[in-house]
Amino acid sequence: MSGVLIRRASAGDAEALHAALARLAFHLGTAEEFHARAADYLRHGFGARPLFRALIASDGGETLGVAVFFPEFSTMRGRPGVYLQDLWVAEGARGSGLGRRLLGAVLHEAAEWEAAYMKLATHIENPEAIRFYRGLGFRTDEGERVFVIEGAVLDRLKGER
Repeated sequence: MSGVLIRRASAGDAEALHAALARLAFHLGTAEEFHARAADYLRHGFGARPLFRALIASDGGETLGVAVFFPEFSTMRGRPGVYLQDLWVAEGARGSGLGRRLLGAVLHEAAEWEAAYMKLATHIENPEAIRFYRGLGFRTDEGERVFVIEGAVLDRLKGER
């Protein structure tokens, strides 16, 4: 894995990013819920007001890993942080240290906004990821629970202003 290059993704990487994240969804058993398109990444990550950053790890043109992340702010800590939305490492590259390297590269990028912590969520039925993150020192935050609202219920709430 010494020949693996980690770099910030650009608009030209939208297809590779999409392919990697589709593989992640397949690995998690959520492929039927994966509706993103490469055009979505182009629009929201590489347009005039990017909402996320991505890193791509590759060797000889082959994508071996990706990390998607963005800034967040903790009102409790009074500090900015980085939220890791997705981390994917190709099956053949797992156990090589590439995941750790990608996380380190995310933190290097997040130093731009003085990130004092990293936050992420993982699927409950992804024991490999849970072991990986715990092995790095991540802990679950028992004081928080993730909630999501979307679709018609979200649209209804938008009208409550």
